[in-house]
Amino acid sequence: VQKVFFITAGMFGGLALWGTFTKGDLSSIGSVCGMALWGLIIAGIVNLFTRSSGLDLVISFAGILIFTGLTMYDAQKVRALAEREGELDGATIRRLGILGALSLYLDFVNMFLYLLRFMGRGKD
Repeated sequence: VQKVFFITAGMFGGLALWGTFTKGDLSSIGSVCGMALWGLIIAGIVNLFTRSSGLDLVISFAGILIFTGLTMYDAQKVRALAEREGELDGATIRRLGILGALSLYLDFVNMFLYLLRFMGRGKD
């Protein structure tokens, strides 16, 4: 578990830095990952009934990829919010900052869970 946590932390840190400092627009990645997340949820529900180990492996790998993209996208959104600080009032900035931090937190937790499922496969 510790190994997976440190792998997740390293991935998350690198992806958040990349998303924060890249010059390219990641909104298309965010849109694709958002749609793919719905597909992941549906595939997870289907796998509850089929209990396919192959589908579970695909779901785990897809979850890692999806939350990789969402981490970069959310980090870029938080940077964009910080750049608009002078345009918005303090209460709005605080609320949006909390939402941005929550999004990044959920990205980290989900990436950790999917990596744990993916890497813990042979230990059953």
